[in-house]
Amino acid sequence: MRLEILQVPDCPNVTVLENRIRQAIAGEPIAVDIEHHVVTDQEQAVAADMTGSPTLLIDGRDPFAVAGSVPSLSCRLYPSADGLDGAPSVPALRAALGLAATDDPAGTSDTTSCCPPTGNESAAEALNSWRADARPADPTSHAVHQAILRSYADRGRPPTIDELSEAVAEQDVPTSAVLQELHDADVIRLDENGAIASAYPFSTAPTPHQVRIADGPVVHAMCAVDALGLAAMLDTDIEVTSSDPLTHAPITVTVRDQHLSSDPASAVVFVGGQATQGPSADTCCNYLNFFTDRSTAARWATDHPDIGGEVLDLPQAHTLGNQIFANLIESP
Repeated sequence: MRLEILQVPDCPNVTVLENRIRQAIAGEPIAVDIEHHVVTDQEQAVAADMTGSPTLLIDGRDPFAVAGSVPSLSCRLYPSADGLDGAPSVPALRAALGLAATDDPAGTSDTTSCCPPTGNESAAEALNSWRADARPADPTSHAVHQAILRSYADRGRPPTIDELSEAVAEQDVPTSAVLQELHDADVIRLDENGAIASAYPFSTAPTPHQVRIADGPVVHAMCAVDALGLAAMLDTDIEVTSSDPLTHAPITVTVRDQHLSSDPASAVVFVGGQATQGPSADTCCNYLNFFTDRSTAARWATDHPDIGGEVLDLPQAHTLGNQIFANLIESP
């Protein structure tokens, strides 16, 4: 069996990948021959079809290929049982090599994550899975979360502690404790003073993504996908204004009756993140941005090799936002 590793020079995840390959085949009656191909520019990445470093080919085929990924010199992210990682997990490698699953579903992957996926997911699917898992199930936490979302949607700002106290009035629990629980679960983010800094999809502080809600306030979204999901969440029309992080060209996206239009019409969304442990606000949100077209998104990815991800057409990103945020906010 021939294994090829396509990589940029000094890629730190190559050693991780090699170690996991050895773990995957340990005790198995198979032999593998690993070849390394160092890619140093975008032209070589396109020729080799390297969609981030490291890319593993098994007998000339990429078993972890994700539709929509573009050739680049960026750091590639792979899903595992606990998060996005810089190399495939041991169970994923065993499956790709045609080996039976072991009794250790997690493997020994030393996983670090941005948005925890399950199974063999793309970056977009990982984000969707993570946001679904982050929804509070406890009635008190759920009530506080709903009150926070409604305050942003109605007034463009988070509620105060006194305003939230009504949501926990019948519970023998301090509001601050509920907020800390939501923060620890990465449902919301608190600042150093304990105030609400964000509640996905809303941000208290200005971001590159401003959203004008029909018959409502102007708010800021945490990322491009969050901005697009606001229309479905609030069941209303929105207008998003943002800009291309590379060219700084303005981008406007309008959603009316769930019909999407944009200026420029070629606008896309890059969905990515860092392969590091931490909340989505720190590891993902800064890397989910609008771009004027696929070429600028690919150029940005090349300039940021530590960020892995994929480029989505605007309708795909809109669908992703709808999947995450539709019905998130409930009627009082």
